[in-house]
Amino acid sequence: MSELPMKKILLCIALCGVVAGSAMAEKADSNKPTEIFADSASDDDVKQIRTLTGNVILTRGTLVMKAGKAVLRVDPEGYQFVTFTAAPGTVATFRQKRDGGDLWVEGQAERIEYDNKTEIVKLFSKAKLARLEGSRVTDEVEGAFISYDSRKEFFAVENTATGESKPGAGRVRMVIQPSNKPSAPATPGK
Repeated sequence: MSELPMKKILLCIALCGVVAGSAMAEKADSNKPTEIFADSASDDDVKQIRTLTGNVILTRGTLVMKAGKAVLRVDPEGYQFVTFTAAPGTVATFRQKRDGGDLWVEGQAERIEYDNKTEIVKLFSKAKLARLEGSRVTDEVEGAFISYDSRKEFFAVENTATGESKPGAGRVRMVIQPSNKPSAPATPGK
């Protein structure tokens, strides 16, 4: 076996714990292996940094994250921190099923940071986040920065990519769809 395929296999095995329990994720996702595909990869065992470039696709159960580049850092406790950076002219994306039926969350931005310890996803620059029931969008937000706490299903949107709101820096946008509850049948002529 050549050295290059062996390194790719070892890198894939090393990254299997990348995204444990995310996005009020479907609980079954935490028991699934993580698969990462990329055009190239490097691994610095001393610094605990792995860099993947070119059409990066990370999957774990229902979680799918895509970007032009991903940098994975592992802290001394074993928690992973991943930064996904979009290829020029594109956005990085994530999508994951939530518990409770056909419920999903998906987002996109020029840069996405995922913290495995806190299960918080941060979206920087041209950030969008949507919650869906099946294919129907139930809520969507846009802003320069979005922080999504997947444990609490809570998000905050700010008007600057630094994660703070500043007067005059821009606006955030939120769309909440009507809850299509069936109306009561009309009573015949009284």
